[in-house]
Amino acid sequence: MRFVRSLFCFPVLMAALAAPAAHAQISFSSAIDLALRNSTKVKMAEADVAKTKAVLDESRDVFIPSLSAGSGLGYSYGFPVGQPTLYNFTLQSLVFDQSQKNYLRAARLGLQAANYALADARQAVAEDTALTYIALDHDLQRLDALQDQQGFATRLTEIVRDRLEADQDSRVEFTRARLSAAQVKLARLHTESDANFQRQHLANLTGLPADGLLTIHESIPQPPAPAHNTPTVNIPAIQAAYANAQSKFQVAFGDSRKLYRPQVGFAAQYNRYAKFNNYQDYYNAFQVNNLGFGIQLTLPIFNATLRAKARETMADAIRAQHDATRVKNEFLEGRAKATNALPELAVRTEIAQLDRDLAQQQLEALQVQMNQGTGNPNAPPPTPKDEQNARIQERQKYLEVLDADLALRQTQISVLRATGELEQWLKSTVRLDNTLPQAPSAATPVR
Repeated sequence: MRFVRSLFCFPVLMAALAAPAAHAQISFSSAIDLALRNSTKVKMAEADVAKTKAVLDESRDVFIPSLSAGSGLGYSYGFPVGQPTLYNFTLQSLVFDQSQKNYLRAARLGLQAANYALADARQAVAEDTALTYIALDHDLQRLDALQDQQGFATRLTEIVRDRLEADQDSRVEFTRARLSAAQVKLARLHTESDANFQRQHLANLTGLPADGLLTIHESIPQPPAPAHNTPTVNIPAIQAAYANAQSKFQVAFGDSRKLYRPQVGFAAQYNRYAKFNNYQDYYNAFQVNNLGFGIQLTLPIFNATLRAKARETMADAIRAQHDATRVKNEFLEGRAKATNALPELAVRTEIAQLDRDLAQQQLEALQVQMNQGTGNPNAPPPTPKDEQNARIQERQKYLEVLDADLALRQTQISVLRATGELEQWLKSTVRLDNTLPQAPSAATPVR
């Protein structure tokens, strides 16, 4: 029976192994949305925002009275010492502290800095996802072109080998053809390796399985021309740095005002006394219900620790201010460098496209000559070897177009983030997806 069952299971197993792997397509905007939902960097920034909100509440709630309850039950023999407390309630709060106002401002600025940092984290994840998606789409296009080129190179090697056997070509040409085929094979292996890396990175960003993850080329919108000389007030990274510095300055101001400034607090307490310790036998005016409240006034006159703390926080604030300036300068330098590179990359892309058009036109002219003749009886007719070389050259020029277009798009996206236009461009991808024909979603297997 086991043998019979194995005979039935064997075809099923072989069919499962021979079945093509399922692929999952995901659009550009869907990848961005999933990355923003799945990114640990964004979740960490959201946790920082929640923390700064709690810090703000903590700084503000010191003016709200806190209520606590306690008990001091115990037995004593002889003359009672202390208070025979069954239970008590204590109410405490801060009434006035000039430094606390600075701490409140610091907490609000800290919350602003955390929100700016969250926006910057979201933009960083969106940029990373966009660049990864475009790089994967570029690799997939390269693989298709390299597959065609490899076929042409294999055919060229066969033609040259046949010509060599017929003494119509040299061994040098045969070696050159084999070298061309090996170079195409190496380029394909390199592209497959890079595609696997980009696919895994995109899977890590979106939370989707990496196996069979494919892009939808039509869902990628063309990046618009970035604006020039945009102000830095809309850049979350710079805003976060300066808000953090201002928050630290408020903390430093609060620490410096601890000395020579009064602190006023309020306190109230209710006690319920017990009678089992015979306190009423020793105190004539003993009563079980007791209430006390009052104001506590503190005036710090000399405290070396507070002075040192004020110098420490002020130095920390000055360093944060200089760090914010550094972030701004590095950002402006990077934006200027990327913006200045755009015209050159655009021209490179145009040149690559013209080279490819020229190679395609030469291939078409060669095919016409092979079918109809050259029209010149003195010119040698083109051979299949010439045709394969022309096809290989056309595919190589197409690969150069893909590479130039990738470099241009990556720089355009980086400039969009540097000019604060990345979010607006990504929103346009949603409208673009709505106009596309129905395509399989990330959850729909495509075989």
